[in-house]
Amino acid sequence: MKTQKEYQFGDMLVRYVTDDSGKKMGLMLLPLGMNNESGAKVQEIDSLAQIKLVGDQYPSAYAQGITMRNSGTIDRFVFSKQYIEVRDKKTDVITEFSDERGYQLRHHLIYLKGTSYFRSYTELINNSLETVTLEMLSSFSLSGITPFIEGDAYEQMKLCRIRSSWSQEGRLEEIPFEDLQLEPSWAKCHAVRCERFGQAGSMPVNKFFPFAAIKDCANKVYWGAMIAHGGSWQMEVYRKDEGIAFSGGLADREFGHWMKQVLPSESFITPEAILSVAHMDSIDEFSSRLTEAEDENELEEPMIERDLPIIFNEYCTTWGNPSEKNIKEILSKIKGKGFTYFVIDCGWFKSPEYPWDTSMGDYEISKELFPNGLDQVVKEIRDCDMHPGIWFEIENVGKNAKVFQETDHLLQRDGTVLSTQDRRFFDMQDPWVKEYLSRKVIGLLKQYGFEYMKVDYNDTIGLGCDGYESLGEGLRKSVEGTYDFMKMVKEELPEIVLENCASGGHRLEPLFMSLFSMASFSDAHECKEIPVIAANLHRVIQPRKSQIWCVIRKDDSLKRIAYSIVNTFLGRMCISGDVTELSAEQWKVIDNGIAFYKQAEEIIRKGQSYLYGTKIKSIRHLSGWQGVVRVGTNQKILVVLHHFEKNQNQAIKVPLPEQVSGRILSAFSATGNDQVTIQKKELVWTPKEDYEAIAFIVK
Repeated sequence: MKTQKEYQFGDMLVRYVTDDSGKKMGLMLLPLGMNNESGAKVQEIDSLAQIKLVGDQYPSAYAQGITMRNSGTIDRFVFSKQYIEVRDKKTDVITEFSDERGYQLRHHLIYLKGTSYFRSYTELINNSLETVTLEMLSSFSLSGITPFIEGDAYEQMKLCRIRSSWSQEGRLEEIPFEDLQLEPSWAKCHAVRCERFGQAGSMPVNKFFPFAAIKDCANKVYWGAMIAHGGSWQMEVYRKDEGIAFSGGLADREFGHWMKQVLPSESFITPEAILSVAHMDSIDEFSSRLTEAEDENELEEPMIERDLPIIFNEYCTTWGNPSEKNIKEILSKIKGKGFTYFVIDCGWFKSPEYPWDTSMGDYEISKELFPNGLDQVVKEIRDCDMHPGIWFEIENVGKNAKVFQETDHLLQRDGTVLSTQDRRFFDMQDPWVKEYLSRKVIGLLKQYGFEYMKVDYNDTIGLGCDGYESLGEGLRKSVEGTYDFMKMVKEELPEIVLENCASGGHRLEPLFMSLFSMASFSDAHECKEIPVIAANLHRVIQPRKSQIWCVIRKDDSLKRIAYSIVNTFLGRMCISGDVTELSAEQWKVIDNGIAFYKQAEEIIRKGQSYLYGTKIKSIRHLSGWQGVVRVGTNQKILVVLHHFEKNQNQAIKVPLPEQVSGRILSAFSATGNDQVTIQKKELVWTPKEDYEAIAFIVK
């Protein structure tokens, strides 16, 4: 193995390595200053672009069914050239490979000046006279992990990934390579070891987030990636020798039922991956290098989003039964409380016979709930100095909607309409569907002047649909149709604020997040585990885009209300619940919480989060405590503490940065137990009861 070329970008070193023949090329990312050569390690060149074409040899060493990496296709692609293109502040390192049959691979590694990450994607160009069929094409593939030792990294390497399920999003796991059987075999370079994981379907955060990092525990180095795609995806940690490879992109034929035909003179481009490498103390610090990519579109946000406005959503007030009458009553109670958006959630279209969740799709305004249409309600929202918002589930149709029977315009699988218990799915590539949704959704938004749209999504297509060369390609095209429609919404209504919701947090991936101003963090609306989920999500989306629900009930104690309010300081504040039935004493706690949130806005928007506390085993039966320290760019620090069950009257100690002066500027709680001390750069608080929460702003 020898170095072909090196580039320095920020605090990262990019090294392209080749074999003696110069035909193969691999990609290594290194923290600057830790670029030790690793010539004594037994490792073959692992291609920076992984591809499998139909008809070529499948990989050997017992790999079939485990991975499609390093197939016979890889052997036929030969490195041809590398060059750099610079445009504005972006540098694109382009590496090309050619196949004698007339195929070309083009890998892009893009760096935006001043950032801590790369964007990576791969393009297959068919210059032959025949159609070629893809079975796998990676968005990224790194190799040479870890380069800092000679020989095997025994008990040194860990895979960090983030699991997810409905209302339990964001659980971090760190697994030693040995537990995943990622040690090379006794016979050097024989028998593939591979951990391939991801998800199949149109909910990209259903089981895992499209995020992973490899941790070198001895040297405190992380290599990480996120995949920007709303459909089936996969990541792979691969090992055949002393080297470690890490790749990912679209789910392949084995994992996601995906094949793609590329016609002569045409090309196919993968989704982007976001990559980084760093010498860091924690996964919290490292993950912020990947979520930094969200800032690229920050200047495109509607002007109103330059602060972090507070949302009122009536869903947990009316439970899918909003009406002119109850919205008017809600408005009379929340006027002047500091809310910017008032969102009319699901149910505004439902008939008296059926619930909202089987009725969506027709989107005719309910005459029973809104006898005067929506004009009067929208006017009253504006008269209360709030911006009106409304809910849609644009891709799915309920079984009691008329469009449920429009089978020619709905997705099919195996020649029949693709149906789940209560839903079917629009074909988002169908011109009829595009026109229908443009009229029903964009038309309504314009007619009533809505300035906020909550876009929900409450079922998954699964492995795919008919109409294309594979079920997986059908899924990819369907998701692409959704992207295109949301872009159309933004083109037609440039200042609209969009909320990304998919049964809560099932679409918290980079590409969807780039299209939306914020996202519902979870469907855990009233659960005690909200702060755990909200804190975990700091590793995968920025808090300024994470909408945290605070549902207040009339029977809530002041302590419970404060607990719910403090949760929202971990992201964007969204309030709902029994607001028409609260006492003056309860409202005082809410008002104080809103005032504190406004003081903390700038820290929430820009900063670095650090998570501390007890390792949470059962998320439904919490014990111990959690602390989040968010260091702002404004020389202020937000400290959010939650005590769960057990260990009352025991001091909680949270480390603070070296630059802390020790002065507490503001505090919020409801129990009066807001006495803290700062000792030796630690904030010390002693909770007295179960489920106490408190927040501080520290100079």
